[in-house]
Amino acid sequence: MFVHRRDVQIQWGDCDPANIVYYPRYFAMFDDSTSIMFEAAGFSKQDIIHKYGLVGIPMVDTRAKFYIASTHGDWIAIESRVESFKRSSFEVTHKVFKGEALAIEAFETRVLVGRHPDDPGKLKSAPMPEEIIARFTRG
Repeated sequence: MFVHRRDVQIQWGDCDPANIVYYPRYFAMFDDSTSIMFEAAGFSKQDIIHKYGLVGIPMVDTRAKFYIASTHGDWIAIESRVESFKRSSFEVTHKVFKGEALAIEAFETRVLVGRHPDDPGKLKSAPMPEEIIARFTRG
């Protein structure tokens, strides 16, 4: 399985008045991490959208479990991987490490979306391309 890991330094603007990362900031980091993971695998988001005629790859479900807080100046590592593929969706997990300790586990479901063939004003899920599945499953 393809796994991407990146280091992130917590910035002042990520934190609340108690100097703890305000939890929605993590979801922005996870969104970036998914895009960066796809780019590292050879599929930039823009390339996928243009090549397969998609409108986007929206997140339709997300959640996280928080174990260890981070504060301004801390370095964290975000490890991202696609856990599974379905016809038009895929599941991503993000594990955040603070040093060697697991700080956060996060989960998201994304769907490939294109224009509906009968009504271009509407959206419709699109099938997951085999070349993407192959790249992520063989590592």
